[in-house]
Amino acid sequence: MTYKGYVAKIEYDEDNSIFTGMVINTRTVITFSGTSVKELETEFRNSVEDYLEWCKEDGVSPEKPYSGKLNLRLTPQMHQEAALKAGKMGISLNRFIENAVENELKQG
Repeated sequence: MTYKGYVAKIEYDEDNSIFTGMVINTRTVITFSGTSVKELETEFRNSVEDYLEWCKEDGVSPEKPYSGKLNLRLTPQMHQEAALKAGKMGISLNRFIENAVENELKQG
């Protein structure tokens, strides 16, 4: 499920006959539950809204799901090789890495 850019992972707890969910694209723990799909969807939206309201009241910026910024760790050798290859291709290192990730995602 997705709401306002927040993505939830849903599981079914067979022992308690309840659906549980957790927002997976923030460091902040946002959870919710429901006994039906409709209730689960409502509780998901309510949990996100509660989080956003809490942030507003506390003067804290809510985590934005996936800002597009990513810290990447490479070995010095790989960093050098990637930078050189990108330079030979006439593109930035950032674009080179984006292309590599795009190719991997297309392969599924």
